[in-house]
Amino acid sequence: MTDSDFAVVEFMLTALTYTENQEFDSDDLPPSYRAPFWSEGSIERPLSVTVDTASQATGVDRPWEAVSGLMFTDHDNFSGSLEFTDRSMAAEWYLNHAEEAQLAENPVLAAEYEDEHDVSYDLARDSNRPARADRAFIDALLDEYFDEDEEDEMLDLVDVRAPEEIELSLDDIVLTSEQEGEIQKIVKAIEHREYLANVGLREIGKLLFVGPPGTGKTSVARALASKLGLPSVEVKLSMITSQYLGETAKNVEKTFEVAKRLSPCILFIDEFDFVAKTRASDEHAAIKRAVNTLLKSIDEVSLIRDEVLLIGATNHPDQLDAAAWRRFDEIVNFPKPDSPMRADILRIVTEEMDIVDFEPDKIADLTQGLTGSDLRLVLREAVLEALTEERTTLTQQDLVDAVEDFEERDTLKNLDMIEGDHDALVAGGSFDSDGSDHSHD
Repeated sequence: MTDSDFAVVEFMLTALTYTENQEFDSDDLPPSYRAPFWSEGSIERPLSVTVDTASQATGVDRPWEAVSGLMFTDHDNFSGSLEFTDRSMAAEWYLNHAEEAQLAENPVLAAEYEDEHDVSYDLARDSNRPARADRAFIDALLDEYFDEDEEDEMLDLVDVRAPEEIELSLDDIVLTSEQEGEIQKIVKAIEHREYLANVGLREIGKLLFVGPPGTGKTSVARALASKLGLPSVEVKLSMITSQYLGETAKNVEKTFEVAKRLSPCILFIDEFDFVAKTRASDEHAAIKRAVNTLLKSIDEVSLIRDEVLLIGATNHPDQLDAAAWRRFDEIVNFPKPDSPMRADILRIVTEEMDIVDFEPDKIADLTQGLTGSDLRLVLREAVLEALTEERTTLTQQDLVDAVEDFEERDTLKNLDMIEGDHDALVAGGSFDSDGSDHSHD
């Protein structure tokens, strides 16, 4: 057996079992198996197994070649279809080679064989990413809700990402203990939405991320969407001033409507300080109406009722007034990383790099005040500089030189965007919901 023949047989067996059992729905198919069969937002039976669909679902370049040596498979050259000549032999072969962990990731086959193996259909389905999080489903829903011109206009305002398109995971991000705690609370709240509703805790699931640029606010929101298998709807508030977006207040309403229609999802609102700037300025009345609509929409959206997790982000918490703070039930501080965090970030970012005598702790000591984004820029420059010398192996000195070069660039200096006590900008600082700073000495 090879990985390729096993993958193709599993796909063929899944497609056939799904087609025969009308009780299965699209949430029972593993995400990669759904991909070839989406059509206008639905998956129709029968699932046609061909060389093309098998290749798309499994990633095997030549599916027929992978299984042609098995006694129970056949191929129609004209149609490209793949089929079993002996279904029971195919099932026996699969079960002899499958591990329970593989069965547990496939709800269709877990249901088919749970009496014979220690697997649970219910657990497999619960852990399977739902079909509504697939890119094809999201696109079909947007096509249904908006006409072509409206959709183009909305996509100028919002960025909708399917979980499969988010390459970042929480394992790729160095978090403070506070951030880890807040994420864990949100995960539990989403898992137990029904319980929270029953006990009357409905005003939950509105987070505000505060901290300087480059500290991971957007990355954490996206990685959380990936972890939870939820679509991410992102909007930058400054975009509502665009002359191409027509009636701004209506577009704000549409943004929240998109989130509710794609629910469960994460709605990430960046540049939240724009609210305070607009309310305190002489902006055009239409823009002020849009901001008021935004604040009202935030009040009305609910994780428990609408299954929308709202995350706001700001680089300027000092500019938010009490009315803005009150709209969030949790404030999460994103400080500039301290030395141990910088060392951890360097270890993660350099995992695929070949660095002679690498000492991340020493580089961390040289990079006080730099954010995770800054550290990635430093490493990028070190790699590019080495390439100019035809080297793909770096040295510790390459990184030291890159740090010195970075600090000399005027355009990349002075990234502290939050005014006030700079101790609030390093790990250990925190904010209360009124915006006040409670940094540790």
